[in-house]
Amino acid sequence: MERILITGASGFIGSFIVEEALRRGMEVWAGVRATSSRKYLQDSRIRFMELDFAHPDRLHSQLSAQKAETGTFDYIVHCAGVTKCAHPSGFDEVNFRQTARFADTLRELDMVPRQFIFVSTLSVFGALHEQDYSPICEQDTPSPNTAYGRSKLKAEQYLQSLSGFPYVFYRPTGVYGPRESDYFLMAKSIRNHVDVSVGFRRQDLTFVYVKDVVRAIFLGIEKGVSRRAYFLSDGQVYRSRTFSDLIRRELGNPWMVRITFPLFVLKAVSWLGGIYSRTTGKGFTLNPDKYNIMKQRNWRCDIAPTIDELGYQPEYDLDRGVCETIAWYKNEGWL
Repeated sequence: MERILITGASGFIGSFIVEEALRRGMEVWAGVRATSSRKYLQDSRIRFMELDFAHPDRLHSQLSAQKAETGTFDYIVHCAGVTKCAHPSGFDEVNFRQTARFADTLRELDMVPRQFIFVSTLSVFGALHEQDYSPICEQDTPSPNTAYGRSKLKAEQYLQSLSGFPYVFYRPTGVYGPRESDYFLMAKSIRNHVDVSVGFRRQDLTFVYVKDVVRAIFLGIEKGVSRRAYFLSDGQVYRSRTFSDLIRRELGNPWMVRITFPLFVLKAVSWLGGIYSRTTGKGFTLNPDKYNIMKQRNWRCDIAPTIDELGYQPEYDLDRGVCETIAWYKNEGWL
């Protein structure tokens, strides 16, 4: 039985990876913090491992004890990370430094797996090809315009610098699906009869359903790829209102007021949100990072290598994915 460790297992993507690994008959270890919710980790076959990435000595002793008691892992999927921080430095600490610390400790303890799968993001490339709307591809030079994207890029570059380290990067575009909370806010707003968009210039959006992300990860495991990076989307390109229109349909077409804010309004609100976060230590939905994400006009990415090398074929377009997601929100009492 192959052994897999999934960090960030209690999170949105991580919990789905756990479920798929169990379905495949793997010995599944869920890497969690002591304070992590285990709501979506109820299967009795799951084994838990507390990992303290913030403290090197503690992490070293946790992994060392694990090796002594049960051995090493065949695969590690590193999902642990943050997408929101009260201060920009938090992204570097968690997404970059703690990832580097994890890799270093695995090397020190001779626990490097067959694959170290790092869930990254399309945002490592930033706003590219905004004039001709051509897809972002692996030959492009990354130029992240958010603290989040920069922290993920630093982590990628560090792992790439380790001689022979068997990394595999997945760079999904906007990931949505059951259990996800950010796109849920859009559904909640539409249920309350308001749809908000930003900017008047054309915006090409891409999405990927969480189960397709998981499918790609396990295709990479099956193929035994190493030291490669792959973009993930559903292969389609959507206009800015498509997502909200599909949500509205699944909610029974409630009457709705559409509001489009100019970018300068969003920038001002985001700037104030950043000040609020730094002052109070609490995250705010709109902040300078979020502004740069929302103003980006081109989210196309080239998934041809993912298709050619892994045999990846997305099973969910936005229509099917939104239908399943909204049904889950309803069934769980979120909507």
